[in-house]
Amino acid sequence: MAREHRVGLAEALEQISTPEGKRFASVFHHGTLQVEIFAPRGVDTQKPHTRDEAYIVVSGQGTFFISGQGERFGPGDFLFAPAGAEHRFEDFSDDLVVWVLFYGPEGGERPQD
Repeated sequence: MAREHRVGLAEALEQISTPEGKRFASVFHHGTLQVEIFAPRGVDTQKPHTRDEAYIVVSGQGTFFISGQGERFGPGDFLFAPAGAEHRFEDFSDDLVVWVLFYGPEGGERPQD
């Protein structure tokens, strides 16, 4: 687990550079916030999550598929998947790395009008 206030990218990536081929790791928790590093290779097989989820793209590019539509993304982009939404990365480059932020209650936050 990371220091109390900072998680370095190199430190996070070390947690997924394992002989077992692990592609994500939890690197920080605070209240409802859970931060992971995710670097899928080949096919992204994730399923809908029970909490809201945000991604910040560190490197790589591809298509973010969400709720039946694809949206191109690249480094520096912010992506959002509300709780329960079908989503995944498709046609992505081999260098894809994203920060993943899960937050809020089970079932997601209610959208504000």
